[in-house]
Amino acid sequence: MSIRTIKTIAVFCGSNLGATEDFANGARALGKALGREGIGLVYGGTTRGLMGVVADAVLEAGGTAHGVITKSLHQRGHSHPRLTTGEITPTLRIRKQRMVDLADAFIALPGGIGTIEELMEVWTMNQLSEIVKPLGLLNTAGFYDTFLQFIEHMVETQFLPPAHRHSIAVSADAAPLIETLRNFEGVTVSKWI
Repeated sequence: MSIRTIKTIAVFCGSNLGATEDFANGARALGKALGREGIGLVYGGTTRGLMGVVADAVLEAGGTAHGVITKSLHQRGHSHPRLTTGEITPTLRIRKQRMVDLADAFIALPGGIGTIEELMEVWTMNQLSEIVKPLGLLNTAGFYDTFLQFIEHMVETQFLPPAHRHSIAVSADAAPLIETLRNFEGVTVSKWI
């Protein structure tokens, strides 16, 4: 097995901070790890919530941050002013595609419906072999525990092949998660049972 070169990771996460400081601490730890590892951040381009926390941490650690924000959010004053690269797209759909194109891998932190939608789209793209880019969950404070139970339910009810449950890396700690993504091998089992 060869080690995958990861130069950029797209991070999907909340534009809110969440109910506990643990979520911000997890985002900060990931940002610092990306900066230390020399891995560029690709993210939604805002200063708000966990998105702003991870971007600030990457920049403070000497790393690079590429923000991709929609025109409507930019016009509302949500763009991060200190990014290495800032990009404005006309629509959310184009924003998401740009993030997929720019990233070598993906990590989802805690977040709301946008975060879940982004991680599910990337997981589906991998499952259908449209991309072969690893996806991980930073499971801060057990945020994704019930989601992981739902994945087990999909396997048990035969809507997801058992091999596909392991096509998402999961860790509560940033550094081991990044290492797992480097060692990622795509699932070759068909999605059809």
